[in-house]
Amino acid sequence: MSEIETVEEHAAFGGVQGVYKFTSEALGGPTTVAVFVPPGKGPFPVVTYLSGLTCTHANVMEKGEYRRLAAELGLVVVCPDTSPRGEGVPNDDAYDLGQGAGFYVNATQAPWAGRFNMYDYVTKELMAVVAGKFPVDVKRQSIFGHSMGGHGAISIALNSPGVYASVSAFSPIVAPSQVPWGQKAFTAYLGADQANWRAHDSVALLEDGKGDLKDLLVDVGTADPFLEKELKPELLEAACAKAGVALTLRRQPGYDHSYYFISSFMDDHLRWHADRLK
Repeated sequence: MSEIETVEEHAAFGGVQGVYKFTSEALGGPTTVAVFVPPGKGPFPVVTYLSGLTCTHANVMEKGEYRRLAAELGLVVVCPDTSPRGEGVPNDDAYDLGQGAGFYVNATQAPWAGRFNMYDYVTKELMAVVAGKFPVDVKRQSIFGHSMGGHGAISIALNSPGVYASVSAFSPIVAPSQVPWGQKAFTAYLGADQANWRAHDSVALLEDGKGDLKDLLVDVGTADPFLEKELKPELLEAACAKAGVALTLRRQPGYDHSYYFISSFMDDHLRWHADRLK
């Protein structure tokens, strides 16, 4: 396993906010991850946050406002990057494909295959590396995310029964097979056969009876410019109702897609996870 290198560390709310680098086998090169460790000895329950399109580990670390409550609740918060990056990594001129837009799948199509293995990175490698350095209890894990990362969090949880105590999302892309962002990315990464997309589509996974999800917290903003075209929370609402998943879907009046929205409801999501990680 790759050694983890400290890029920076800062005292925060009695704990430590750090940024770390290591060589990822899944991604075939170096990657960075932000980790907040609360005060105390641990081992602590751990929550992984998956970011959205164009983001790195830094966006939620700098704008998400999670540290105060995470310190109080005794939660480790892990914030990985959204794709492989660097020289030799395939990319695209568009913001919604390539570096910064890994969509939390394992790409099977050229030129992405071999490096864009974000699903394996999150589900198999990331926590093993984190647990090798930090006092985390890997038997007490939860996952959440925003937009593309909300898609990643819900679909990964549905594909990982018994792993995550809870899942939540801000503004998730709930049915990527049915919206332009997802259709573009899935075609590029997974190929044109839509049968291969279902394993990474949260609505399809619920329709197919996958996972052991009991409940789910989702916040969306009514002023989100992507709400009707890309997010379509009503599809998740219908799928959860049919699957018997207790969905708490909150349509927050006047909020948009930004970190002003995410930070406004971050405390609710951390408490949601803490209650289920006890």
